[in-house]
Amino acid sequence: MTCKGVCDRYKAKRVSGMGRYASGQKRCQICEIFIEWDGRWCPCCKYRLRAKPRNLVYKEKLAKMNLKAGSEVKIYKKWETKEEFEGEAILITLIKASIKKGKGQKWIIKFKQDVYTDGENCKTYPRTIRLLNQ
Repeated sequence: MTCKGVCDRYKAKRVSGMGRYASGQKRCQICEIFIEWDGRWCPCCKYRLRAKPRNLVYKEKLAKMNLKAGSEVKIYKKWETKEEFEGEAILITLIKASIKKGKGQKWIIKFKQDVYTDGENCKTYPRTIRLLNQ
């Protein structure tokens, strides 16, 4: 098992303000590269990709930022006090991954009640999702 250079096509760029594993990137230990790939195995050397950090500090950081596509969240207009509940939503696509103080991650979301009534063809909305532990 050696690197054949195929993985360079899938090379991932660093996301500012967010860890590589939290943004969905995976690491190949043989090719020594982070890639954006949906499968479990490296497209180049067929070695198993690492999807979680090995360091305890980064494992804890990843556990705090557990938002990923398909996750269900509650949307509030006033997120700090949890007032003015808008509804439950499903995260679709990450637009911007800024995790600075007072800011959150910008996602495309679908409200769950719309998915139940209209199916998968329901309207999507761009929203900033903030975690309380930021």
